[in-house]
Amino acid sequence: MKSKTPDREKAKRAALSALKRARRAAEAAGVPLSEWEGEFLGSVEERVDKFGRAFGDPEKGAAGAALSTLQGVKLKEIVAKARGKDRKPMNRGAGFKRK
Repeated sequence: MKSKTPDREKAKRAALSALKRARRAAEAAGVPLSEWEGEFLGSVEERVDKFGRAFGDPEKGAAGAALSTLQGVKLKEIVAKARGKDRKPMNRGAGFKRK
C-alpha cells in the first residue's frame, strides 16, 4: 500500500512556496496588499505550516490538497493584482433568463 505522506508533503511545500511567491511578487511590483489580503496570506501560510493544509472540511477541497478551492482562487487573484492585471468582475444576473 502506498503511503500518502509524500503527496501531502509535496502539496504542503507547493502551497507554502505559492504563498511566498505571491507576497514577494506584490512587494517587488510595489503593489500594496489590502489589510485583509495580508492577513489572508499570513494565516493560510501559518495553517499550512502547522497542519499541512489550510482547511478542515474535506468537501471544500481535494483530499491531498493543502489549499481549499476558494483559497486557491483568492491566491490567484492576489498574484494577478501583483502583476497589474484587472480583476475579472463577477457576472451576476446572466444566469437563466425567462422570456
